Amino acid sequence: MKKVATPSPLPWGEEQGEGVRWFLGVLFAVFLTACGQSESDAQITSEDELSRQVKQSIEEQESELITIEYTRILVNPSFECAGFFEQGGAIQCKTYPNAIVEIGGIKTKSDQDGFVMLGFDRDAPAQEKIVVKIGTNMAFGKSFKITPRKYTISRIDGLPPSQVSTFSEAQLVRIRASSARKKKGFASRQQTMWFKDGFEYPLKDFIKTSPFGAQRILNGVKKKPHYGVDIAAPVGTPIYAPADGVISLADDDLYFEGAMVLIDHGQGLISMYLHMNAIDVKPGQKVKRGDKIGEVGSRGRSTGPHLCWRLKWRNRNLDPELLTNWPTDD
Repeated sequence: MKKVATPSPLPWGEEQGEGVRWFLGVLFAVFLTACGQSESDAQITSEDELSRQVKQSIEEQESELITIEYTRILVNPSFECAGFFEQGGAIQCKTYPNAIVEIGGIKTKSDQDGFVMLGFDRDAPAQEKIVVKIGTNMAFGKSFKITPRKYTISRIDGLPPSQVSTFSEAQLVRIRASSARKKKGFASRQQTMWFKDGFEYPLKDFIKTSPFGAQRILNGVKKKPHYGVDIAAPVGTPIYAPADGVISLADDDLYFEGAMVLIDHGQGLISMYLHMNAIDVKPGQKVKRGDKIGEVGSRGRSTGPHLCWRLKWRNRNLDPELLTNWPTDD
């Protein structure tokens, strides 16, 4: 697996002793709260599910095991990552099959081949810490430095006041209904990793008008960051799926987004397409890279024809453009 912008993992923090203390503390907290946490985002692996493949992999690498009470800590584990270690970035890691991977309170799971996707939010901290649990009594931890980014500031004036600060009761009813439908789309969790080869741009020809993470000031009021990439094109321009996946939402009546499509690319990675003029797909439909999913428009909160292209991993906002340079096998 070719590595792109891959820093060396920090050895248990800046110092060996400090990192070990951090990991044991995190591990203890994880085990204390495990019984009370939801399993909706990951299927928890039991000891019976610890496959022969995992055991054999550990034995072949002669991994050192330290037993502390009932937990065996893997000191030199199998854990290799490639991708973008920066705010808004994502990485693909290779570890043991069916392992539980936790980062920032988010639990996910490696697939049967040991691959797992992890994402870093727009405002990710300078260091991300990962705990990997194998079966019921083996675990290890890793830390990675995350490169900060500088974000642009953009101003948009002339928007209707109802789209900036105040809403009528009727508008609030519609906003709540839209949010409920979007929540179902974002809850989709395909297990297959459809995006191993990265993304292509969803438009063939476009003008980029706003980068990922830009801070927006609407009618002079500072708002939350813009988590999408805005790419302008005429109304009716075809929009294509950037990678394989399953349509988790296709809704043409959302208050802010107008018409929007969500594609679940697997392991919690969901791409979004806002302000569409037409939608050509249905929920549950499988799409391949390059399939037409709709057309560019200017519906919802929009000042002109464009596609707002967004990407989420679990509840973290990522930069979809980074996946167009995704690492590939040599």
